[in-house]
Amino acid sequence: MTTTVTATTEVEVPIRVAYDQWTQFETFPEFMTGVEQITQLDDELTHWVVSIGGVRREFDADIGDQVPDRHVAWRSVGEVAHRGIVEFTPEGPDRTRVDLELEWEPEGFVENAGAVLQIDDLQVKNDLRRFKDFIEHRGAETGAWRGEVHGGEATSDGGYVPGSTPPPRPTGERRTSDDGVSGADPDIAT
Repeated sequence: MTTTVTATTEVEVPIRVAYDQWTQFETFPEFMTGVEQITQLDDELTHWVVSIGGVRREFDADIGDQVPDRHVAWRSVGEVAHRGIVEFTPEGPDRTRVDLELEWEPEGFVENAGAVLQIDDLQVKNDLRRFKDFIEHRGAETGAWRGEVHGGEATSDGGYVPGSTPPPRPTGERRTSDDGVSGADPDIAT
């Protein structure tokens, strides 16, 4: 049984600020209660440690499609089934709608019970509300990555189907931390 949860919020920041903050995966634990840690391994690969309902999982996730100020889509690599897409829509010069869709396959009694009782829905909606509070309180992103990733299957409306197979990873600019220092290029051997 696959669980799909959607949530929407509007944030009182320009679309670029909201989008740029979302590219900073390592900050997710600051507003997502089920995420213990995310490590950005390269432009398109992240390592997640999550705990939902006391069930701890670790997995890698591949960013399959990413377009600045439009969307970021990712999917797990390996046995754990986890997909997500977040889309950004300008609602004015300083207001952005954020639409989040997460999909995963619950395992075991606790995760299945959470899905049936819609506890997962509540957690995702609360996490998106915390993102709103986080970015509005800061007023600026903690960092940004403006590169693009194209892969997977496109939808008729220009979206992306999470879970489709992305193309090989290109090289390009690297994500930067809030101090502006770029990470090492993993494509260059030392």
